[in-house]
Amino acid sequence: MAEKILVTGGAGYIGSHCVLELLQAGYAPVVIDNFHNAIRGSEELPESLRRVQEIAHRPVLFQELDITDEAALRELFRKHQFSAVMHFAGLKAVGESVQKPLEYYRVNLTGTIRLLETMQAHGVRNIVFSSSATVYGDPQYLPLDENHPVGGCTNPYGKSKFFIEEMIRDLCRAERDWNAVLLRYFNPIGAHESGMIGEDPQGVPNNLMPYVAQ
Repeated sequence: MAEKILVTGGAGYIGSHCVLELLQAGYAPVVIDNFHNAIRGSEELPESLRRVQEIAHRPVLFQELDITDEAALRELFRKHQFSAVMHFAGLKAVGESVQKPLEYYRVNLTGTIRLLETMQAHGVRNIVFSSSATVYGDPQYLPLDENHPVGGCTNPYGKSKFFIEEMIRDLCRAERDWNAVLLRYFNPIGAHESGMIGEDPQGVPNNLMPYVAQ
């Protein structure tokens, strides 16, 4: 039986591409999303995942779920035996985070804490976290690399990502059986080679390339 991987925020731009890669690698991704950054579509599946199914010729398990809903998370983990979690869910607009800092801290931090606690309770010890290059703050040298100091964040979005990185580091130090990968990307662009999935922002895009493309 294929290993089950939980993908939070898996209906979004980066998440949907990772779901496709997991399917093509033989895994069984289980996707949760609350549609904050994704299109619902006309069927039970989000539009992005409907297209992923079409490309992969394999079904996608999907549930509409918010990571801040602790009871729903625990029920999900009771239902499925996950080998790992890929955590893409969260609020992501730098400008909006300056205007709504408490909302960003509530969703990104509280949601991740509840996810980690649920993983801990169910013996799931492998996580890939979607962080951000904003954790580097203003660059002290270029090009940036993984050895650049972190924590000099200039906005609540970046701070929320940095705080989560620190939580995961502390957890890995305290419990040595945890394995974690932190992905600090900048602004990913482009689409799958099929042309069927790519960035499809709702409203005015926050980054340059999707704005130009739109």
